[in-house]
Formats: sequence, C-alpha cells, structure tokens
Amino acid sequence: MDGTLNHMTTIYIQQDDRILLLYRIGSSEVAPCWCGIGGHFEKEELNDAKACVLRELYEELGVPESDLLHLRLKYVTLRLRKGQIRQFYYFFADLKPGASVCLSSDEGIPRWFHLDGLSELEMPFTAKYVLKHYLETGQKDQDVYCGTAEPDGVRFTPLREFN
Repeated sequence: MDGTLNHMTTIYIQQDDRILLLYRIGSSEVAPCWCGIGGHFEKEELNDAKACVLRELYEELGVPESDLLHLRLKYVTLRLRKGQIRQFYYFFADLKPGASVCLSSDEGIPRWFHLDGLSELEMPFTAKYVLKHYLETGQKDQDVYCGTAEPDGVRFTPLREFN
C-alpha cells in the first residue's frame, strides 16, 4: 500500500418517494451499473466535497444548487481497492417543487426509481450499502455516518463531535 487516495462524491436526489440514479457506462472506476450523480474531485476541490458534488451534478445533468432543498452530507466511506484508498462523500437532497431534471446525460442514462425497488438494482459495492442504510436509518436522523467497506458489507458509525 503506497498511500494513494482516490476522492469521489455522489449525490442522490429525491422527489417524493423516488430517487434519481444514473446508469453509468464507460467509467474507469465501475462496471456499467446504477449510481448516484458524481465523480472525482478536481485539485482545487480537495477540501470542499460540496463544491465537487455540485459541479458534477451541474456538468452531468444541468441541475443547479438553486433547484435543491435540504442538501446534506450523510456518509463518508472508505474502501481499499486496487491498492488505493477510495474515499467517497455521499450527499442527499430533495428536488424543489417545480424544478425538473433533464433525463439526458453524456455520462449515462438518468432515471427515477421508487425507493422500494432499489435493492434489485446492480450498484457499486459501497453505494448499495449506503442506500440500504439511508433508507433504514439515515433518512430519519441528522447524523453523518462513516462507513468502512469490508468483504461482507459496510460498517457504519455515526460521526460525533467532541473535544
């Protein structure tokens, strides 16, 4: 392990009982599958995950921050893969009433899914566990969770501020 880090962000946008996913094709990081909207940090964003996720959201779907409500960081996950530590920042937001999302993207195929049908979809390893935890626990509280990927799943711990 040489200490190489790979920083990425993802955002899941909800509208009523649906969530927006992107069938990502041609990614160097994941096989074709359903993902949130996001990507890699630019050098100037390394200390600002929110800036990265908003840039990616606008680049991929043309959605500006002004079309979102309740934008919040909910999960930070770590996974060791291919000799890299992959650190993901997962954001969630609601789409403002009256706002719309263009269901066309150069990055893949965007589509809305009902929340109760997500477990059947092919997703990246940590994303699948993040969404499962969010639907069962995370959407009901204000916590930010740290998740560590292990062969049998992801272990989540609420982050606590203390002196």
